[in-house]
Amino acid sequence: MGPHTFVARVTATAEGSGLRRVLRGGALGAAGAGIGTVLNLALIVTVTRAFSQEEAGLLFSATSVFLITAAVANAGAPDGLVYFTARLRVLGRREGVRELLRTAVGPAVLGACAASAVLVVCAEPVAGAMGTGEAASYLRLLAAFLPAAVLAETALAAGRAHHDMAGTVAVERVGRPLAQLALVGAVAATGSAGLLAVAWAGPYLPAAAVAWFWLGRILRRTAPADEAPRAGAAVSRAEFWSFALPRAAAGCAQLGVQRGGVVLTALLGGLAGAALFTAATRITVAGQTAAQAVLHAAQPRFAEQVAAGDHAGARNLYRAVAAWLVCLNWPLYLTVLVFSGEVMGLFGPAYASGAAALAVVCAGQMAATALGPGDLVLSMTGRTGMNLLNNVLALAANVLLCVLFVPPLGAVGAAAALAGAVLVRKLLPLWQLRSTSAPHPLCPSVLAAAGSALLWCGALPLLTRALSGGGVLLPVAAVAAGAAGHLATVWAMRGLLRLRR
Repeated sequence: MGPHTFVARVTATAEGSGLRRVLRGGALGAAGAGIGTVLNLALIVTVTRAFSQEEAGLLFSATSVFLITAAVANAGAPDGLVYFTARLRVLGRREGVRELLRTAVGPAVLGACAASAVLVVCAEPVAGAMGTGEAASYLRLLAAFLPAAVLAETALAAGRAHHDMAGTVAVERVGRPLAQLALVGAVAATGSAGLLAVAWAGPYLPAAAVAWFWLGRILRRTAPADEAPRAGAAVSRAEFWSFALPRAAAGCAQLGVQRGGVVLTALLGGLAGAALFTAATRITVAGQTAAQAVLHAAQPRFAEQVAAGDHAGARNLYRAVAAWLVCLNWPLYLTVLVFSGEVMGLFGPAYASGAAALAVVCAGQMAATALGPGDLVLSMTGRTGMNLLNNVLALAANVLLCVLFVPPLGAVGAAAALAGAVLVRKLLPLWQLRSTSAPHPLCPSVLAAAGSALLWCGALPLLTRALSGGGVLLPVAAVAAGAAGHLATVWAMRGLLRLRR
């Protein structure tokens, strides 16, 4: 069977069902992301209200180091599993999936154990740079949970490669955040900040166990009748890691942009500034988490289309995903932007000064959302080296802008650095993919979604806030009316937005 047969099959019969599958998975993931966002926000509010800014900043900085280290430790195995599992499935080589899993997991676990040891050894120097000896004990405690975090993410990624979003929602979006909130809440009730690190990281252990149990069910359900490996069915270790390792480095750089700002703010502006910046960025994590849920659902589909040479299908999916992300995230960012002072007040009176930082972060995220998932498509075409370069450049931009802006501007400077770095990471893939898989992001569906959000969730709340004279009832009613109006407009445009396929 030649490559043209595969293209015909994907474009003629599978494009509609593939888009529906992405939409269903994205909707499930977005629902889970919404729950997870509420839980994570409740966790942040619990910490900021129960402990001082310095104690909160210490926890946020230490957990940021943990997440960056975990991204290094997984060695790109999750992305490699999604990419190659999708290729094996679309090319009729399902019997190679189990061998692929063995190729990925062993080195990832060894990397996690090595990273855990390095984090223990480097705890004192990192704590010294943060200006507080307490950080060393936080980092040593967190290091013990690194292997569990890597195992959980690897298993969940393998499940997503089979278009199963339920495991990620149940474990990563709901289960673990709920357990973290319960444990941190119990610690907050005792007032003992020394137990915060264990309360935050402890849920990774049951999360890893449940994730692997879930993956086992998926593998048994999708196993081919004849599991005997055929010649050429397996992916070689060299092929797998030549894709995964550059993606791992790119993921580390990307997480460095997202979380590194907290650490840099702690180093350049103090722990109180780090707590302020964390609070400002945690609000927008709601949008990022929802976007990640949609992208997790779309990722294997992009890989299948690229494997089949279906660039037209990939461009259509790109347009649809970009429009869905704008429909989903712009209402949140616009509402938070209009009411930034009130939103930051949720964390306590000391955090109200972070309204400007929150506004800058929201504006940057809106621009990044409208540019679409070009970085994901670039990875799914196999150009992980180019994706790595983009993320390294974005990280360099973030560090440079933090050094320039954080000392004089504090959290606002860190927010500006984050916005600049994210735009670098989003713009470069559009230029690199200009002749293949990604269209111009300003297509009619994206513009229509943006117009609806600006009208209902930007202009209407802004106008009512100006007319309310400081009242609460009218702005709240405007937000509710804006949400309803946006949903009605999206429904009316569902054909253009490809929501009824």
